Amino acid sequence: MRNHYDFSKMKSKKNSYAKALKTPVTIRLDKEIIEYFKALTAKTGLPYQNLINSYLRECVITQREPKMVWSA
Repeated sequence: MRNHYDFSKMKSKKNSYAKALKTPVTIRLDKEIIEYFKALTAKTGLPYQNLINSYLRECVITQREPKMVWSA
């Protein structure tokens, strides 16, 4: 292996997968929700953000709608 590599002549390429990347968002979630998914992280070994994304993706695929219960 070389001690030094010269990247000055290297041509840059755009990431062809850039459209498939996730969009960063800020969202406020209840503490219990975060704790629940962090506990699942210990079981699955996946980061809790990935678990939340997977669950929401499943909701989109199955067209699951939230059940709203309003308390008086």
